[in-house]
Amino acid sequence: NRRTLLKKMASNRFCPPTLLSFLLICVTLWSSGVSAKSAQRPNIVLILTDDLDIVIGGLSPLNKAKKLIGEEGISFTNAFVASPLCCPSRASILTGKYPHNHHVINNTLEGNCSSKAWQKSEEANAFPALLRAHAGYQTFFAGKYLNQYGHSEAGGVEHVPPGWSHWIGLEKNSKYYNYTLSVNGKAQKHGADYSKDYLTDVLANMSLDFLQYKSSFQPFFMMVSTPAPHSPWTAAPQYQNSFNATKAPRDPNFNVHGKDKHWLIRQAKTPMSNSSVQFLDDAFRKRWRTLLSVDDLVEKIVKTLEVRGELDNTYIFFTSDNGYHTGQFSLPMDKRQLYEFDIRVPLMVRGPNIKPNQTSQMLVANVDLGPTILDIAGYNVNKTQMDGTSFLPEGKMNSSSWRTDILVEYEGEGNNVSDPACPLLGPGVSECFPDCVCEDSYNNTYACVRTVAASANLQYCEFDDNQVFVEVYNMTADPYQLTNIADSIGQDFLEKMNHRLMMLQSCSGQSCRTPDTKI
Repeated sequence: NRRTLLKKMASNRFCPPTLLSFLLICVTLWSSGVSAKSAQRPNIVLILTDDLDIVIGGLSPLNKAKKLIGEEGISFTNAFVASPLCCPSRASILTGKYPHNHHVINNTLEGNCSSKAWQKSEEANAFPALLRAHAGYQTFFAGKYLNQYGHSEAGGVEHVPPGWSHWIGLEKNSKYYNYTLSVNGKAQKHGADYSKDYLTDVLANMSLDFLQYKSSFQPFFMMVSTPAPHSPWTAAPQYQNSFNATKAPRDPNFNVHGKDKHWLIRQAKTPMSNSSVQFLDDAFRKRWRTLLSVDDLVEKIVKTLEVRGELDNTYIFFTSDNGYHTGQFSLPMDKRQLYEFDIRVPLMVRGPNIKPNQTSQMLVANVDLGPTILDIAGYNVNKTQMDGTSFLPEGKMNSSSWRTDILVEYEGEGNNVSDPACPLLGPGVSECFPDCVCEDSYNNTYACVRTVAASANLQYCEFDDNQVFVEVYNMTADPYQLTNIADSIGQDFLEKMNHRLMMLQSCSGQSCRTPDTKI
């Protein structure tokens, strides 16, 4: 019973009631020490969705979240991820580091996803551990952590990452039913009964339990990581018939040939088959349906904070680990590409001293979430090795010292043998669909500089392949990235951007935060 469990967890924090004098001393120490200092510090909530885009309408079903967080605070229109894949991106959120510094390169154990090496080198310095150890926060996690969390070769579900006073971690990747949770290191198995097993609702209920039973003497950090809208896109029963007439948006880059792009994009069949279009439209609807339960979760958390009188002293962040595509450049569906639909994510924040109904074009990345949360908690980010920087308070938005570019890195994956259904493509590809359109390959390995400045809105990308293929986009003139201008933009510009890219790919800590003064 989760309520009984949380009561026990809560009771473990309080002073033992053996002697009245001891109790009085204990309470006096709390009130004069920790509580006096920490009661004024704000609480922090981070709601992290899985594969939620913003470019192709991902926020459309989330009316409650937009009202309760976006309209009550600030929406960042230039928020990006350091890598458009779950585990590297989540590692960047936790560590505040780019992938070349945290060394998580894909969703496999071999790729350092929740591996023993990750646990030893990075986990203890993740921002939740610093919040708990040095800022006096009680910390709560519920949901998907890293894709290989719970793997038998990485400590199983008994492993509780440092920094979490309350831990409810999903074993491995997103599911909605028939999953296992690690509840403070003990396995809790769930079946397929909606009333007690639907994961998004379970996470909501456990979050509300935490808010009820947590200590009132310490500020809290709560991270809720939903499975939605990741596949298998299982909607709650009451939402299974929502959006029946909805289709994936037919934007200018939908179902068109990426003729001037990397070979992996060029191999996509255009026009897509009717069956592929039907499949991606169906997936698009299913994704939106799963988000309606996320919307309910947001509402429950915000309303509970309000009833408890804690909302005005709580920052709430809402974001995603990567974007998504459904049919752009005739790619059926995935999230591993360099384009805006995969690297740009929603980011809404409300909290103390944030005025409502704000929109910011400030360039932020998910490596900034950890530093920002630590900054809110009063911890000096300069004591860390984080590559990101704090984007709150809001005054920093207009600062001339704010960065003009961020780095995006991805290391492609491929199979050693040919896909039996697509032998002509040979080995080295992966994520292939029935009509032999593959979404990834070994040489789909790239790094990009994404620039947002008063004088330029650009993307420059280099592939680590035999061609050293380059893609460049003027995002002001070409927001759908239809035309690669690498062959026409001029050698001086290409050399300058290559130099900037190399600098960012080798940066660490403070050197990652230095703005490019040449833009």
